[in-house]
Amino acid sequence: MTPRRLLDVGGTFVKCDDGRMVPIPSDGTREAIAAALREAVGPPEGLRELGIAIPGPFDFREGIFRMKHKFAAVYGASFRELAAIPEDVDVRYLHDVNAPLLGSLGQYPGNTVLVTLGTGLGFGCAIDNAVRMNETGGPAYSLYNRPYGDGILEDAVSARGIRSAYVRLTGDTEASPRTIAQRAYNGEKAALQVFSDLGAILGEALLPLLEEFRTEHLLFGGQISKSLSLFERPLRGALEGLPRLRTVAHAPEGAVFAGLSSLFIN
Repeated sequence: MTPRRLLDVGGTFVKCDDGRMVPIPSDGTREAIAAALREAVGPPEGLRELGIAIPGPFDFREGIFRMKHKFAAVYGASFRELAAIPEDVDVRYLHDVNAPLLGSLGQYPGNTVLVTLGTGLGFGCAIDNAVRMNETGGPAYSLYNRPYGDGILEDAVSARGIRSAYVRLTGDTEASPRTIAQRAYNGEKAALQVFSDLGAILGEALLPLLEEFRTEHLLFGGQISKSLSLFERPLRGALEGLPRLRTVAHAPEGAVFAGLSSLFIN
């Protein structure tokens, strides 16, 4: 058994560096969540280091759950205690945006921003090759809650934003973001318009931040980002005039686990 294990904890699955995908009910009971964490961690024999990527709010210094929108049943609980991790195991935590950002810096060093698009909107930045974090270890800057329209930016740039925009254009309340993306790739005008608008809205929101951080590389992660080609052109159009921006791309494959592994170097 390898002395180091790495976990990427999501709201539906825990992805493990050994290839396992362990289901986890983020809206379930304390007992169900704890059982999933213990299964993901695996047998403690021989384990010396454990790296964990997990969404916030979370106390990344102390390993305490602070989420209320998911994992609510374990709010205030210790990850180590829930997962029955022995005290002699070195456990380190990273926000699930900061982890792939840190893991991308080998390929994209300097001033780098990573945006995650999925059920929510995540944002992390590195300046002079150092990931900027807040006092609890989460991202230093937030993008999701910036005012937009009658709500916040995440209402428009996320899975629910894609669904809402598509409903407004077509009246179809059943299509998932994946289905809408497939329809866009097949040339459907309404679906193409949804992703074009998403790129323009996101680019407009990112422009002042990328300018402030003198960003050289803009990277993307998350399920919706797999459809980057559908919104890249309007995104780039909104970001014209940023002379330092050289890269708009997906985060490298395996960036989450690379970022976690780097926590144990030196």
